Amino acid sequence: MNGLFRLLRQRLPLALTAVLRSGLPLFVPAMLAKLALFNQWIGVRYMEMTVVDAVIACGTLLLLSGWTLLLPVRARLVSLALLNVLLTLILYADLLYFRYFQDLISVPVLLQAAQVGSLGGSIAALMEPDDMLLFLDWPVAALLPWLPLARRRGGRAKARRAVRAAVCAAVFAAGFLMTALPIQEARNGWAKGLFGADWWNVSIYNVVGLYGFHAYDAYQYMKLRYASMPLAAEAEAESADWFGRRGAAREALAGDRLFGRYAGKNIIMIQVEALQSFVIGRTWNGQPVTPRLNELLGESVYFERFYHQTAQGRTSDAEFAAQCSLHPLASGSVFIRHAGRTYDCLPGILKEAGYGTAAFHAYDGGFWNRNVMYARIGFDRFYSKKHYAMDEPVGWSLGDRSFLRQSADRFGQLGQPFYAFLVTLSSHHPYQLPASADSFDAGSFEGTMFGDYLDAVHYADAALGELFDRLKASGLWENAIIVIYGDHDNSIADWELYEQFLGRPLHMAERHQLLRAVPLIIRLPDGAMGGEVRSEPAGQIDIAPTLLHLIGERTGSRIMAGLPLITGAEQDSDGRIVVFRNGSFTDERLFYAARPPEEGGGICYDAQTGRPLPASRCEAPKRAAEEEIAASARAVEYGLIGKWRSAEPADEKAKTADRFG
Repeated sequence: MNGLFRLLRQRLPLALTAVLRSGLPLFVPAMLAKLALFNQWIGVRYMEMTVVDAVIACGTLLLLSGWTLLLPVRARLVSLALLNVLLTLILYADLLYFRYFQDLISVPVLLQAAQVGSLGGSIAALMEPDDMLLFLDWPVAALLPWLPLARRRGGRAKARRAVRAAVCAAVFAAGFLMTALPIQEARNGWAKGLFGADWWNVSIYNVVGLYGFHAYDAYQYMKLRYASMPLAAEAEAESADWFGRRGAAREALAGDRLFGRYAGKNIIMIQVEALQSFVIGRTWNGQPVTPRLNELLGESVYFERFYHQTAQGRTSDAEFAAQCSLHPLASGSVFIRHAGRTYDCLPGILKEAGYGTAAFHAYDGGFWNRNVMYARIGFDRFYSKKHYAMDEPVGWSLGDRSFLRQSADRFGQLGQPFYAFLVTLSSHHPYQLPASADSFDAGSFEGTMFGDYLDAVHYADAALGELFDRLKASGLWENAIIVIYGDHDNSIADWELYEQFLGRPLHMAERHQLLRAVPLIIRLPDGAMGGEVRSEPAGQIDIAPTLLHLIGERTGSRIMAGLPLITGAEQDSDGRIVVFRNGSFTDERLFYAARPPEEGGGICYDAQTGRPLPASRCEAPKRAAEEEIAASARAVEYGLIGKWRSAEPADEKAKTADRFG
């Protein structure tokens, strides 16, 4: 036993010296502790740091620091100290940015200095005393290179370099395996479809870690910025011609009796989470699902064949289509991938016309990059989760009742006229409400997600009804255009439940249409056209042109894909089609369900009977749909609007600059 203690006394100093000389056994745990603190401090629900996350973080740190093993001891320790400083500063910058914007810093954000610069004098207020824990190891890291740790030189230098290279290679291999294997497993499992979907920077962080996110973000930016092929002049000309013809169609309506009839009126637009048309006017178990919206139909224009046009970007796609009258991306979200582009969007045009503009959404402002995109498209203010008192927790965030009440209380701060855009959240998948918010008896659907969905929609309807009452009491009801629409489907695909709810079987075309159909309700200030039900096909890209038509803003020169729905001209829906981003479309007679060639190609249906038709019946509208998608995609992905604006006369350029701040 005495011999063992004597051996330990002899070896421990040597082992400690070896650890200090290597540097990595100190560097990696220190940075891992900081990453754990970062994860704890941002406090994102369901994103607690797990053992797998720690393994990925260790692997990333080994990849970032393994190269230092090729250096002599002192140079290695100096390099690790500098790397410590750099990575800590990146982490702390992300922490401060998250406290303000509820997101991580990305390359597009860095290139939009106004977003980062808006922190300005708020930085000191964002700092907290515990933040000093991130810097406690800096004195040690600075001291280590100057300790007498170098070994006496012996043997050949070439051999020493070979050993260092072998150890370095082993460390890199370990780091690669520690990151690649768990990330790949996540991509094939719970995180499948996440990469490229661009929901939230923090969602990527949750898979690959903080420094992995920044590597992924830089790669995505470089790929989009430098690896994409330039647009051919012929394709650009085709897009310009298409938008010119669509603009001419809108301009031809500018002289009708409803153009400008509601000039100067306020606009209150509400995008309701997962609200679908099949619940409107329906009862279940003796109860109306949407009693307050049913009442509203009596004094509004209701579009019964209105469809969402979203893709992977889901809610953000609905916002982009409704605000900017363009189609979303096939993959990812415009709000993330192309937030720096120029667009002709409703809030920017209204701002130019003298409106105060504000967006309201009681969730983290960085989700879907709203902090950046809302400002970009012309919103003066964005009230996100941090602006609300969380006095009614429901589902993902604040309950719609409290959200709509607190939002309406801020309308008076917007001036006159104003445009308020509200995005609800309580009816979000998986639709689980607390007992205090559940007032709907789902009957035989009780305990199913479909039943929970009916509960959530009923709750959202009640919250909307309370908002209507407040608007009437304040006098805004008769001085505002009220717009309500659903953002996308409810992600429930059990058709037996739908057929049980509707009381009849659904043919395939009906199923396609049901998944796409969301309500659009427009209540005009004087109650004009109240109770009118429109059956012409329409989509979310038509919302902005409709509102601009009603307040008298000409859109013939705007790069928009939609057409106004409420005009003084005779409504002629012949030839009008609603196009979806995957190439599907519908009109009054046909529904075309796009499918890839390997699945047999698209199917043309009779929209009323669901009977499959010869492909030739859909050929002409299919070409029109392809032209629309191509023109919109080029405008977004190649930044054509900004390019075309740069060729405008100076006075038009000034208007655009003012619109986008």
